[in-house]
This record gives sequence, C-alpha cells and structure tokens, in this order.
Amino acid sequence: MVRYKDYDLNQSKFIPVVFADQITRGSFEYTINVLVDEHLDMSIFDERYTNDDVGRPAYDPSLLVKIILSAYARGFTSSRDIEKLCRENVVFMALSADTQPHFTTIAKFVGQMDGVIQPLFTEILMVCDAQGLIGHDLFAIDGCKMPSNASKEHSGTHAEMAKKHKKIDRAVRRMLRKHREEDQSPHENDHTRRAAEEKNIEELRKASRKIKKYLKTSGERSGLSGNVVKGNITDNDSAKMKTSHGTIQGYNGIAAVDNKHQIIVGAEAFGQGPENYLLMHMIENVKGHLGQKYTDTVKVTADSGFHSKAALEDCLENAIDAYIADGNYRKRDPRFIERDRYQPKDRKAKWFIARDFEYDAMTNSCRCPAGKAMWTSGKRRIDGHDYQNFTGYLNDCKHCPLQQQCMRKQPSTYGRQVSIKLNNTSTKRLNAIDRMKLKIDSDKGRHVYSQRLGAVEPVFGNINTNKTLSRFSLRGKTKVNAQYPKRFTG
Repeated sequence: MVRYKDYDLNQSKFIPVVFADQITRGSFEYTINVLVDEHLDMSIFDERYTNDDVGRPAYDPSLLVKIILSAYARGFTSSRDIEKLCRENVVFMALSADTQPHFTTIAKFVGQMDGVIQPLFTEILMVCDAQGLIGHDLFAIDGCKMPSNASKEHSGTHAEMAKKHKKIDRAVRRMLRKHREEDQSPHENDHTRRAAEEKNIEELRKASRKIKKYLKTSGERSGLSGNVVKGNITDNDSAKMKTSHGTIQGYNGIAAVDNKHQIIVGAEAFGQGPENYLLMHMIENVKGHLGQKYTDTVKVTADSGFHSKAALEDCLENAIDAYIADGNYRKRDPRFIERDRYQPKDRKAKWFIARDFEYDAMTNSCRCPAGKAMWTSGKRRIDGHDYQNFTGYLNDCKHCPLQQQCMRKQPSTYGRQVSIKLNNTSTKRLNAIDRMKLKIDSDKGRHVYSQRLGAVEPVFGNINTNKTLSRFSLRGKTKVNAQYPKRFTG
C-alpha cells in the first residue's frame, strides 16, 4: 500500500524574522534604503504636517518614499497593490517596518508629492554624479506618449461639448415623455425594460451635469498655434495624441538621458503631442538639476520630432552643442541609400514639378515637358532666392496630351505656371537649419547622433515593458509631473 507523508494545515510554526536582514546588501531595496536614510533631505516634508502638539502621529515620509519607489521599480503603481505588498511581501514588510499603511494614506501621499518630487529628484542626481554615474559627455532627449486617467470619449471643444450636452438632454426628455405616455396607457408595462431605461436616464443626467459644470468652470484650450483645441472633462490638461497604437488621451512624457549609464537627468510630462517647441524647455529642465556648466559642456541629441527653426536658433544663440535630426536626415545618409523606403519615388504618373521644365539661363527661356515654349511672367524673391516665373500659352495647354500630369483642371484663362530658381551669385548666409544639416551630415555628426538610440530608447522600453508602467494613474499636469519622475527614480 502506498504511503505518503502526513501533513496538517492546522499546525502552527513561529518563524523569527529580523526585518533589517531582509533588505540584503546589493539589492535595489538596499540602495533605496541607504539613499533615503543617508543622502536625501526628508525635512522638506515637515511643513506638510501640523501635529506637533495635537493630532495623530503621521507615517514617516522616509518610510513611505521607500515603499513607493520600490513598488514603482517592480511595476506596482496602484496604492491598493502597494498596501498588499506591505502586508504579504517580506521585503516590503521590512521597508515599512511592518507598519502596513492603508492604501488611502499611500494614495494621498503620492498625490501630494508635486512640491517635493523635483527637489528629491535633483538630490538623487547629485548622488549619481558623485558616484561617477553621469558621464558629462552627451545626453539624449526623446518622448513617449502614454494614456492618462481619462477617456478620449470625454474630449471636445466647448462647441462640441455644448452640442453633446443638448443631445443628451433631448434623449432624456424623449425617454421621460415615453414613460409618461406608458403610465397613462391601460396596457401592462415591461418592468425590466422600464428599469433599464430609468437607470440609463440617471446615467445620462449625471453625464449632462458633468458637461455643464465643465463648460462653466473651464475655458477653451489653445494649441501651440493659438487655435482652439479639444479639452477633456476628466483631465483638461491631457490631450488627444496620435500614436503607433492609435489615438490616445494622455500626456507626452519627455526625458533627457545621460549616455554613460542611462541616468535620467531631466523628465517632464506635457499635455501636447508635438515636440518641436520643447527642446529648449527640456535643456532648461536639465540645467535646473545639474547646473549650467553641465549643459554648456555636453552634447545634446534629439530626433526629428524636436527639430524646428526656433529650437535650432536657440541652440546657436546659447552655444549648445546640439545634434538634431531633420525629416530628411536618413535620405541623405549614404548608409541607407539601398533601403527601399529611401529610394526616389517613381514620378511618371505624378504631377510635373519645376525640375521637369527645361530652362535656358542664357536666353532666359523655358520649355514645358511637352516641348512647348513658355512666356516670362516676372520675377520674385523668396527667402533670399530669386525666381523667374513662366506661363504656358493657353492654346498649347488646352490641347496638350500631357495636361493630366501638368494641370489639375482644364485651363480657362491661362496656361501652366512655374517658378524656376535662379543662380544666386551673392554669398548666402546659412541659417540655423542649413548649419544643422551640415553639422549632422558630417562624419562626427553621424557618430554623435548614432549614440542617441542606445541612450534613451532602452529607458522607455524598460519603463513600459519591464516595469509595465504604461499609463498615468493621476489626473492634472501637476500631479502627473509628480508621478512621472518617480518612474525613473524607481
């Protein structure tokens, strides 16, 4: 007969646990413990409490910072999950000294860190710099769009929201009118359907009140160009953004990463998708953490999303050694000349452009792709360049066999017009964009820019994939920017 070992689930066993021994040397939790206890100035939290003489003793902020940063490092951002860790995980029991803070305490503490997270982030960078973890050679800037704690279905301009509000009110009135007619009818009502409709009416009324309150308390949002853009009822600081996974309602988290050990030297979330006006803002962000000496001596790289004339001019004016790619950077790179995506497009079936017209500089004459002569129609000057205008003869263009490739519609008053760029003998002063193209297309420029990918991209991959921190749980730009740096310090 088979014999098995006896077991008894009702037995007890006392296991001695020394909390200090659970935080083993060399672990991430040990580093956080030493960092908070020995290097960070936690007195910045003291002014938040007024229980010197009366009131219940508060949880030590050092303890809460330890468990929150450690939880974020493991991919836990929910306050309920962090509370569960403090009850069930021996490492978090040790970090919290088995105090088991309630999830509401954790959530409130996280939500109120907006005034202290930046000073703590700066202190952590100072510790990293003292340990030689920051290279002082190059940092890369990039962004990652992440959803916010708001639905994109609740987005719209004031006009769109007002229209939606009226539509909801009409639907409620229609259902109420239907119910009154049913009450006066001698026929028996469908109580199940009636109950579902009454519940729907309450939900619609709630949504209507929410929209009405938003329209009264919030103004129209303006975009970078000053035009009205869509706001959001739940989180008006967030924005609709297009990503590779579709449109989201969220924030664009920008980070600056030092290339030596991928230390984050600056981080901020923005409620906008475009990044071309954020370059100098992020450089100033880094300067606020590490000082102007750091930004004046290191190289700065960023992809084409941060490329703009204003940004490049600011870099020149402030003597910043920047390497910013433009949209055609890869097309000019000889290493990508064989790639299909960078091959010249077949233009046989497309519209004729200026270089398809035959211009003779000696006689100042021009012939169209069909070989017909064109007449001169004046000159103009654009951005320091001279252009000669030519116009096709109306009768030639009307009966031209190539008309469908040359003109969008049948000509009626004049023929095809084209502007030919003339040779400018005067020395042209290179603008900021031209100078950046020459700089980044050089051998040194390509070498420096090639380091961008390995510096900043793995950081976002680690946050989104390994730590599964792929969305913001707080609302409002202030609170989101308090949560965003903790993703990196964690």
